[in-house]
Amino acid sequence: MQYKKKRWLWILLIVCKLTKLVIASNNKGKLREIGELLAPLEIEVIPQSQFAAGEVDEPHQTFIENALTKARHASSCSNLPALADDSGICVNALAGAPGVNSARFAGEPKSDDRNNLQLIEALHGKADRHAYYYCVIVLVRHANDPQPIIVDSSWHGEIVEQPRGSGGFGYDPYFYLPELDKTSAELSAQQKNKISHRGQALAKLLKILQAGNF
Repeated sequence: MQYKKKRWLWILLIVCKLTKLVIASNNKGKLREIGELLAPLEIEVIPQSQFAAGEVDEPHQTFIENALTKARHASSCSNLPALADDSGICVNALAGAPGVNSARFAGEPKSDDRNNLQLIEALHGKADRHAYYYCVIVLVRHANDPQPIIVDSSWHGEIVEQPRGSGGFGYDPYFYLPELDKTSAELSAQQKNKISHRGQALAKLLKILQAGNF
């Protein structure tokens, strides 16, 4: 009984701390999606730009290392718990590229249009069009959190030659879902949030928070 009491007090403390959460991104699309997905928990989502936290370098070759770097940076600048997402599209025929370089596949400055053109050019003449979006999410309670919460998920589809749809962002107009006969950009925000890589990863995170498994 004493153990259960302490456990629930700890859960309550964590939930209180998470009434505000800094998102380690300046990407409007990501901020919108994450805000919508966290809305049921009534967590106030604050972009890191409100704390003059510029984008931190992402020098690592893995999504998880980059996500952790971004989360710690945002938490350090805000003195609040922070959530970072690192995600991208991985294409079989390109040995997993663009991968961690998805946002800058066509170089600087970042441009969804140029990235998509680069991807289609790189796939010219290749029969294998299979690709998947991958997302890893890291939540730190403070900048030096020794035990961050880490979840991930992937979303499989194919790359089409011609863009379809006007929703979403990034590679969504070219990311085709055979089982739905739609691209990601043709889905409603609600549909996408239920089945996307980011939606699935955040669903895992919410289960962890609700269960108190920290």
